[in-house]
Amino acid sequence: MYAVVKTGGKQYKVTPGEVLKVEKLNAEVGSEVELPDVLMVIKDDDIQVGTPVIENASVKAKVLEHGKAKKVIVFKKKRRKGYKKKRGHRQHFTTIEIQDIVV
Repeated sequence: MYAVVKTGGKQYKVTPGEVLKVEKLNAEVGSEVELPDVLMVIKDDDIQVGTPVIENASVKAKVLEHGKAKKVIVFKKKRRKGYKKKRGHRQHFTTIEIQDIVV
């Protein structure tokens, strides 16, 4: 059994017991979160596809940790003009463990 959920503007294929990193969620470490935007659920041969989401379906997950990803360097330059800009960005993320898929 697996589901496709949408969180943080991205879509993830999740199965129970899976650990993944998603965009930062406002939840305490160790708490339970519910991801209500379930786009598709596949259980054996039964396929449910939402329009755009499945009503009364959700994915329950446990927050394991919060962190920052590796730094991404953004470098802009225009040759022969003396224009250079160097910026960095570290994206915040939340590591979650999928507990259950409720349909």
